[in-house]
Amino acid sequence: MHHAVGRPQVVAHRGSSFSAAEHTLGAYVKALDEGAEGLECDVRLTADGHLVCVHDRRVDRVANARGVVSAMQLAQLDELDFASWKNPWADLDDEAPEIDEETRRVLTLRRLVEAARDYDRPVDLAIETKHPTRYAGLVERRLVQLLDEFGWAGADSPARVMSFSWLALTRVKKLAPDLDVVFLLDRQHSWLLAKEVTSEGWAAGPGIDFLKENPRVGKWLRKLGRRMHVWTVNTEQDLDLCMDLGVEVVITDRPAMAIRHLDGGGDPTRPSG
Repeated sequence: MHHAVGRPQVVAHRGSSFSAAEHTLGAYVKALDEGAEGLECDVRLTADGHLVCVHDRRVDRVANARGVVSAMQLAQLDELDFASWKNPWADLDDEAPEIDEETRRVLTLRRLVEAARDYDRPVDLAIETKHPTRYAGLVERRLVQLLDEFGWAGADSPARVMSFSWLALTRVKKLAPDLDVVFLLDRQHSWLLAKEVTSEGWAAGPGIDFLKENPRVGKWLRKLGRRMHVWTVNTEQDLDLCMDLGVEVVITDRPAMAIRHLDGGGDPTRPSG
């Protein structure tokens, strides 16, 4: 895992989504330029079997269209604009950055893996699989297939798979036993269940609100020696809590802020670098 020693790895949530449209290539590259050590993405399967990085089941929130991702073909998604919602007035604003056509189109996982692989330093990829029941295990099969093409399905892979579905992670482990997996937990997903089923070696992925509302859980996970990947950590206070709990990874919308705080303790009088 690539990060500065002695503190959690900083992973950008859907790219640097605080400052650019989430899940666009532009947001991810910006996050890397801001120093993020890993990228988090949500993947869904299109009707014609491509893995695309879209969070919601429908495209309505982030694209200029309506529709369910799993019912659309890649070519259809490709015609939509996934960036302009972030700055609808861009055409009237002289100061607005030019949006490169390539970065406003739907992002395929393949394209993101290539970008991570080709960046000028090592980059980790945290991939959350989203589950339309329509495709059962196909999402995991496609994902492992794709990672395997890049030589990223083995023990030293820079990629890891996250899910709220225990079944999905079990499938991933069957297909790629050495791939790292993270079992996501929040209010809806009882940590008691997690206690029962989380296999040895799996990381726990509690949400930050869940940890704050259930302080015993973090302490308990720590005592068990469980690795923790926590999302979405956007304040200095929440970063401090993660440090106290010995968290391995923080997923954040604000990678530059997180790195500054973790590396410098947020004290401007301390020398940085």
